Amino acid sequence: MKTHFIAIGGSAMHNLAIALKDKGYEVSGSDDAIFEPSKSRLEKKGILPSELGWFPEKITQDIDAAILGMHAHQDNPELAKAKELGLKIYSYPEFLYEQSKNKTRVVIGGSHGKTTITSMILHTLQFHRREVDYMVGAQLEGFDCMVKITDDNDFMVLEGDEYLSSPIDSRSKFLLYHPNIALISGIAWDHINVFKTFEDYTVQFKKFVETITPGGILVYNEEDKEVVKVVENAENYFRKIPYCTPKYKIENETVFLQTEMGDIPLSIFGRHNLLNMEGARLICQQMGIMEEEFYEAIMSFKGASKRLEKVERLDGGILYKDFAHAPSKVSATVKAFAERFKKEKTYAFLELHTYSSLNPVFLEQYAHSLDLADEAVVFYSEEALRIKRMEPISPDLIKDKFKNSNLKVFTNAEDLHCYWQSLDKTNGVFLMMSSGNFGGLDLVH
Repeated sequence: MKTHFIAIGGSAMHNLAIALKDKGYEVSGSDDAIFEPSKSRLEKKGILPSELGWFPEKITQDIDAAILGMHAHQDNPELAKAKELGLKIYSYPEFLYEQSKNKTRVVIGGSHGKTTITSMILHTLQFHRREVDYMVGAQLEGFDCMVKITDDNDFMVLEGDEYLSSPIDSRSKFLLYHPNIALISGIAWDHINVFKTFEDYTVQFKKFVETITPGGILVYNEEDKEVVKVVENAENYFRKIPYCTPKYKIENETVFLQTEMGDIPLSIFGRHNLLNMEGARLICQQMGIMEEEFYEAIMSFKGASKRLEKVERLDGGILYKDFAHAPSKVSATVKAFAERFKKEKTYAFLELHTYSSLNPVFLEQYAHSLDLADEAVVFYSEEALRIKRMEPISPDLIKDKFKNSNLKVFTNAEDLHCYWQSLDKTNGVFLMMSSGNFGGLDLVH
């Protein structure tokens, strides 16, 4: 099969391209910007474009599938050529469904936790040498590529994203997978550049539930009232399995899961991660993994990349970084950090980096999200606001929206870096939350 990727450099797209190359497909692609690690990984597989840009001449009649990434625009010249030739054009999720339509599809959805839950499931399956196909949005220890597609495996595990499918398809990605087994971890307004109201956003999850195959299974977080509403109002037929936070205790900064088999030590921490773990356990159960097998595997799970990931500092200071940027994720992560390090002084740093997080209307969702930290810092770049063509935001407005008058607010990377250098990293514990990099802040030295 001959495939061409329009915008091959994306974090998801390049993984799919590598997976198809490994499957034996003929793979080509284009992009106008390719960054690391995508660049090196594509080069290693021999599918890195020889030059950047869009080249309509690459689009030929013998291409079986043109796969369109979100980075491309509607007026992309390669897309135009593919349409002109009448080629089959797939969005990323459409193509994944096409590759898995004869398998049992397991789709993990939710505003938060879906990457961690998917990673927990894959870690458990790999631990017990159970072969499955998969797609997950974060790098996981022990996995070279985060997409795997075969002709032989019975299951495909998919992280289900509610964001748009492609520049020409405004459906949420997870609506295209039609799961046999699904999970919803939580619902909290996100992506406000696309979903202008909370109702617009929750509708996507109602539609997701409607796509569960008849007689399928939905595992859901019964502690989330919005999730419960969606499940209770569903009219299609499927089996419902609720889950909640399991019992646990913390001793000497180690979390122990309290089970009928005894106390099980974990490498992760945070109530939200234990809730995620319970959802993963129930999904694994549907895939033939017994309870004791799950616990045996999960003890060695250290987390997905950038999800409460410990950074090894040269001075031995305790620092974790987390991808958290949406309000619900920030609140849960700060709470987990404060609970784990009760006897230490806690510092929480948050970078407002996304379109949603820099919107004054949406900022109200962050109220009290940093309160549990002893010292809380918010950073955003005034230059980023100008680039995004957004109105300026004052530090006083940030403090007001966060409902935290003691908040330290920085709008200039240099000032933030000076403050960072003034802190004794061996006196206290540090949590760095961002989908960016705090203006190039060095977290190691």
